[in-house]
Amino acid sequence: MDHWQLQEAKSKFSEVVQKALNNGPQIVTRHGVEAVVVLSVSEYRRLARPAEDLAAFFAKSPLKGAEIDIERDKDVGRDLAL
Repeated sequence: MDHWQLQEAKSKFSEVVQKALNNGPQIVTRHGVEAVVVLSVSEYRRLARPAEDLAAFFAKSPLKGAEIDIERDKDVGRDLAL
């Protein structure tokens, strides 16, 4: 990722955008601190896409239908003298 000082990014915004499209996200700094990232719409949509819900994840699992014992042990522990 390329880094740009804010003033330079403002004066060369077209170049910043072109590099974001061709080379990936571009970081803009303000007072030496990373402030924002310029990225392509396709990259933004990929990152912003909602994560798959848990039910869908398990429905696609290769273990779907496998006989897995998931019962908890009924052991109540041991007696302690306090």
